[in-house]
Amino acid sequence: MSTKASVLERYSAGAQAVQASLCCPVNYDDALLKLLPQEIIDKDYGCGDPSRYVREGDVVLDLGSGGGKICYMAAQLVGEHGQVIGVDMNDDMLALARKYQDEMAAKLGQDRVRFCKGYIQDLALDLSALEGYLADRPVSSAADYHRLHDWIYEQRRKHPLIADASVDLVISNCVLNLVHDDEKQQMIGEIHRVLKPGGRVAIADIVSDEAVPQHLKEDPELWSGCISGAFQEQAFIDAFRDAGFMAIRLDKWDSQPWQVVEGIEFRSVTLTAVKGDGDVCLDRGHAVIYKGPFSEVRDDEGHVFPRGERMAVCERTYRQLTEGPYSQDFIGIMPQQLAEPKPWCAPPGTRRPPSETKGASHGAGGGGCC
Repeated sequence: MSTKASVLERYSAGAQAVQASLCCPVNYDDALLKLLPQEIIDKDYGCGDPSRYVREGDVVLDLGSGGGKICYMAAQLVGEHGQVIGVDMNDDMLALARKYQDEMAAKLGQDRVRFCKGYIQDLALDLSALEGYLADRPVSSAADYHRLHDWIYEQRRKHPLIADASVDLVISNCVLNLVHDDEKQQMIGEIHRVLKPGGRVAIADIVSDEAVPQHLKEDPELWSGCISGAFQEQAFIDAFRDAGFMAIRLDKWDSQPWQVVEGIEFRSVTLTAVKGDGDVCLDRGHAVIYKGPFSEVRDDEGHVFPRGERMAVCERTYRQLTEGPYSQDFIGIMPQQLAEPKPWCAPPGTRRPPSETKGASHGAGGGGCC
């Protein structure tokens, strides 16, 4: 049985009756659960709570949204100007999520959630549209196949399920491990594609402390049970780094493994990361000081920040370090007067002389006692 078939079968069963073996223990916000139908709570299968990373006004994309639990939790957090999109490939799970859509819209005061049928490794392909095409034009010859191939290409290009740079936050709860290894990097590339510049990810998933051997990967029960398709923990981080993400962080790492199979520990982690804003590097005289406690740190672009030193940075890097996830670790120092912008990215180790920043104000993250 293929990985897709085993996952579809396992989660279709999970939509019909509770499958306790698919769950990790997770503490969710009880206040967000109060509005949810009990059936959605009972038939949710996850290993973390990415809803806690949602901000008001966000456009949120939930990969592998299942019965809609995290989507409906996120919908309470995005507010009236936000939106939540759930993507899943399983008809039974989509039916469960949509079953309560009108009820949840009434409770929220508006319908701010939609559920789409698609593969999380191919967020451009609308599977409902594909099924409509195949119903009208079945494939029974090589010529039919070529026409289908051309249609899929145009569909992805002109009518993507999730458009480029359209999402503020991508979340997922224990489904990246269900995607075939050959498609995992494509999946993370798709996450990067759909995020707006500066967009965020919060991915709860199962990882392994050692590489999973092939004989375990070929076990459909272990694969559909979120075990044998798990990323090795360092490979999980590397995959997001290689896709161009920054500020990658293991924000949650369970000390106790969820399961141990043949001596390999499988545990729940939550990874957060940020897509770069895409701006070019322009020098305008900014500097930052790394507060510590380490003697120095290095960012994903190779900049080195010794503790306590005024380091020269471009305007883009200044924003990233003082407004984003690093803001508690850096003091931002504005120049006395913004220089005319010139293309430049500070080579590692470039200091900013105090004479250029005397009297200037501290930016975000600076703090102070007076």
